[in-house]
Amino acid sequence: MSARVLFYVQHLLGVGHLRRAEIIAEAMAASGLDVTIAFGGVAVPEVPFRAVRVAPLPAATIANEDFSRLLDEAGTPVDEAWRETRRAALLDLCRQTRPDVVLIELFPFGRRQFRFELLPLLEAVESTRPKPFVACSVRDVLVASRRPGRDDEIVTTLRRFFDAVFVHGDPAFIPFEATFAAADRIADLIRYTGYIVAPADDAPAAEGHGEVLVSAGGGAVGGPLLLAAMAARPMTALSDRVWRFLTGPNLPPTDLRTLAAAAGARTIVERFRPDFPQRLRVAALSISQAGYNTTMDILRAGARAVVIPYETAGETEQRLRADVLGRKGLLTVLPAGELSPEALAAAIAAALSKPNANAVTPALSGAARTAAIVWAFAEQKQRAG
Repeated sequence: MSARVLFYVQHLLGVGHLRRAEIIAEAMAASGLDVTIAFGGVAVPEVPFRAVRVAPLPAATIANEDFSRLLDEAGTPVDEAWRETRRAALLDLCRQTRPDVVLIELFPFGRRQFRFELLPLLEAVESTRPKPFVACSVRDVLVASRRPGRDDEIVTTLRRFFDAVFVHGDPAFIPFEATFAAADRIADLIRYTGYIVAPADDAPAAEGHGEVLVSAGGGAVGGPLLLAAMAARPMTALSDRVWRFLTGPNLPPTDLRTLAAAAGARTIVERFRPDFPQRLRVAALSISQAGYNTTMDILRAGARAVVIPYETAGETEQRLRADVLGRKGLLTVLPAGELSPEALAAAIAAALSKPNANAVTPALSGAARTAAIVWAFAEQKQRAG
């Protein structure tokens, strides 16, 4: 039996959401599902979605960290004609795909800027017979909303259109209600999958033993971390090791030039390493932001790690997760507001004084679990049809 999945993915800042979606999509494809990605962002070569069909929509971006203003691929503010083109393309793709399951990344917990196309999509799916199952794919921690009535709006949308909410986390570590106060009102919809991590490659790393890995996710806001690490290096017990700086594809060119100019002997500056998870297993230390994907890679590798959560402009997700894991002894956390070369050197010393993180860790089989749940929904829909 074959089953079709339409997976709506829209990334705006960084590549964390995108990489998580790619891992989920590849797990679904590996399980035998026929997966189509409705892809609404600018293509990222490092996240190619090789195992599935990618159907590009007119690409949307944002200006820096301003999520309120959508831009087209040329950097021009979008207008109603652009929205109508996107909406029509998405609805046409749904008609062509004839999905058994529609999976939507983040909405309605986020991506409110795309209600102009997502609500029509959900209404179209609602009127289809037999109706496809509809699920939201959301990480374990939400960014805090300060707008009155937002939780009510989210619950109303979920109750009207969605059959499930896939929470990619472990409630033994961070229950969904920790950042979504109305979780009790959708408790019957929530399916915890465990955390999303790329399939393990058990082959030993061919290179990188004893290195210090400094990484900044997608790199768009990683400049301060990378530059502080470069300056902190001489103050640490690891100053004689190879330090490998992974800037991410979106590090601004000026920061990249500054970093490269400061690099001395036994220092490597590069944009991206596909073998980053394998290198974590043999690294002396990881220094990074505290994004979802990097954090899970660190935990699976059992690496010593210093994390500097991204906290600009009301972003609370990374700090909350990092603090929980830090209290369990799995990470050393340096708040972004305290970042300096001296403070980072002190955090590195603290991390090196701890044993490797081999204590209790969260469930890390979220991709396979998500695929299994999607299959169960697809089979139920096909029986109904």
